Amino acid sequence: MYIPNKLIETYIKCIENKYLEKEDKYKEQYETFIANKKEMTKEEEKVLLKEYPDITQTLIDLLKYTNGTYEDYIYFLSYDVDDGEYPYYLLSSNQIIETKNEAINYLADMIDREYDDVVVDERIIDNSKNVHWLHFADCMNNGGTSQLFIDFTPSVKGKKGQIIRFLHDPDELLVIADSFDEYIKKIIDSDFAFIKSCREYDAKIDEKCSGKNNNKSMFKKILFVIVGIILIITGMFLFL
Repeated sequence: MYIPNKLIETYIKCIENKYLEKEDKYKEQYETFIANKKEMTKEEEKVLLKEYPDITQTLIDLLKYTNGTYEDYIYFLSYDVDDGEYPYYLLSSNQIIETKNEAINYLADMIDREYDDVVVDERIIDNSKNVHWLHFADCMNNGGTSQLFIDFTPSVKGKKGQIIRFLHDPDELLVIADSFDEYIKKIIDSDFAFIKSCREYDAKIDEKCSGKNNNKSMFKKILFVIVGIILIITGMFLFL
């Protein structure tokens, strides 16, 4: 049985506890996820290492636990280092390879500093042709708003292996951690706030919907009483 490094072992135990601590849909989803998740195979690992020889062992270990969470719709990561409330999916090793040109295809103009109103961290290289990033996570709306990368080609002010976050509207590229390990530690330190935030958001939606249903139910009761009164009055007139 494969045993991950201590950091990922801690991460997995903590995230499982957070998902399974309450009797709700998140617990059910995670139990199903655990029962059906797929681990990265040795062949898939070889392909990944060939494309990214400097990939951190921590990410390798994470993918060996679960080779992505997109198909399972399980939020597994976050980015907001202040409160960690925004959820992300972990890409599979195949998805990482398939989207290896994501940064060049869609973010080249930003990397090359072609827009004065777009914030780009000075620790990020300013030549998109030399970029070598590993795209490992997409935000909850399938990456349309935000994506995460490991940067193997930083500027002279950056660090190899730093974590870059792309954010759309307003567009920006920022370094949010010096390494993947640091990034994972920040999520642990946030106590997996993105799971809590999703629960609270869904609870508000449920409460709102419940309120609407109650209002509809009350309206039906009032309408029923009014119709009853009308029928009674109509009957009295007919009797007279």
